[in-house]
Amino acid sequence: MSALVPLLVTLPLLGAAIALIAGRHRRTQVVVSIATLAIVLVIAAVLLYAVDTGGRPIAVSVGGWPVPFGIVLYVDRLSALLVVVSSIVLLAVLLFSVGQGAADGDDETPVSIFHPSYLILAAGIFNAFIAGDLFNLYVGFEILLVASYVLITLGSTESRIRTGVVYIVVSLVSSILFLAAIAMIYGALGTVNMVQIAERMTELPQETQLVLHLLLLLAFSIKAAVFPLSFWLPDSYPTAPAPVTAVFAGLLTKVGVYAMIRTETQLFADSDVNLLLAIVALATMIVGVLGAVAQAELKRILSFTLVSHVGYMVFGLAIATPAAIGATIYYMVHHIVVQTTLFLAVGLVERRAGSTSILRVKGLMRAAPVIAVLYFIPAVNLGGLPPFSGFIGKFALFDAAANVGSPIMIVLIVAGILTSLLTLYALMRAWNLSFWREEDDSAETEARISYLGASPAATVETEQRVIPKIMTAATAGMVAVTVALTVFAGPLYAACTRIGSALLEPVSLVQLEEEVGR
Repeated sequence: MSALVPLLVTLPLLGAAIALIAGRHRRTQVVVSIATLAIVLVIAAVLLYAVDTGGRPIAVSVGGWPVPFGIVLYVDRLSALLVVVSSIVLLAVLLFSVGQGAADGDDETPVSIFHPSYLILAAGIFNAFIAGDLFNLYVGFEILLVASYVLITLGSTESRIRTGVVYIVVSLVSSILFLAAIAMIYGALGTVNMVQIAERMTELPQETQLVLHLLLLLAFSIKAAVFPLSFWLPDSYPTAPAPVTAVFAGLLTKVGVYAMIRTETQLFADSDVNLLLAIVALATMIVGVLGAVAQAELKRILSFTLVSHVGYMVFGLAIATPAAIGATIYYMVHHIVVQTTLFLAVGLVERRAGSTSILRVKGLMRAAPVIAVLYFIPAVNLGGLPPFSGFIGKFALFDAAANVGSPIMIVLIVAGILTSLLTLYALMRAWNLSFWREEDDSAETEARISYLGASPAATVETEQRVIPKIMTAATAGMVAVTVALTVFAGPLYAACTRIGSALLEPVSLVQLEEEVGR
């Protein structure tokens, strides 16, 4: 079984090389990309079943180096689950982009560049999730950075180059902070292996632990778009092509959240910054959702809700109980799927209506009822209406916070409920104006929403385009996955609960050596 672990990274890299060699052969690149991600999905599902039923993680020391000197790839329930979910999302978005490329040619997603970059992005995501040491986690982040900069600037328009520069500068600052933290940890502890760091961290003075802790949190908070370090996201994501925006929104910030979960539960379990995390979570939820309410463009609305809902995950980390960590992981899985689905649905709206401004788009319920359904289901899910997975995840977080019962937790529960209601308001207002409003609606309706006219991109129009069936099918498939998160909430939440409990039980270096040896 351990032989399958390195394939999670090597297969996408190999697929990227083949896609690059294939050059202008569109069909070959498409087949290679789809086959690669499909195989990774199967391998990840097998590994998830193995580690969940066996109750033991799978570790591989690359190159045969003894632990902890070599690069260790570490697959436990958390990393296996996230690789499975990421593979599903990456595969669905890839199918969406294939339909877009077939309809538009190379205008939006130049195939010779897109497919190799997309597979390298996948390799970076998978590498980050299974990294057993901080430096390999850093390498995963850098692979992500290189590939994402190429993807976010596809088409080479002025706006994409400008936002791409902002994105890469912010990402480089985060990477420098992360690398500095790794250097300080290695200087203090003589290792970058996460299991060994956890064992030796208690040997350091509390002040030193706090400095290392906050430096890593700062680096990961930039990548996760935690307020006030989220300023770059609402302007960066909406300018990219629809498939790129969807996969960025669904996955890239969650890699930062994943790194926060790993470090908070395993490296710094004895270093208490929960009050700071609670305050940051509160600000992230409220500021993000208020930004969404003030927008008139669908992609920007979703970008701000993305920021606000990262606050829920930080909220779970601030509670720091096994139940809260499990609820955080369940909510992260929910958000990856639902946020990606919403961006794909907005991509369909843009092609059908020629705009994503809720001031300009009208009458889509009559003109495109399928798109209306594909937007509505994940929208109410993200808003937290029962019985959807968004409600289940939020309720679990609120319940864990209520069990703690401190004043800051009560404030966070109230803020979480308010954020959920405002999210629902922003998404349903957009649905009402874009789908229910008819072309001949009265001037009174126009007057009521005139205050949104000064919002960024409120008047932007694009070309109306044909929607290939594969794009609709890919979006519908993701909507089905969002529904499955509700239908199978019991088994999934139980698995997340097991993950939460296991993360708070540290693995010893001896246990890691045994896992590598078997």
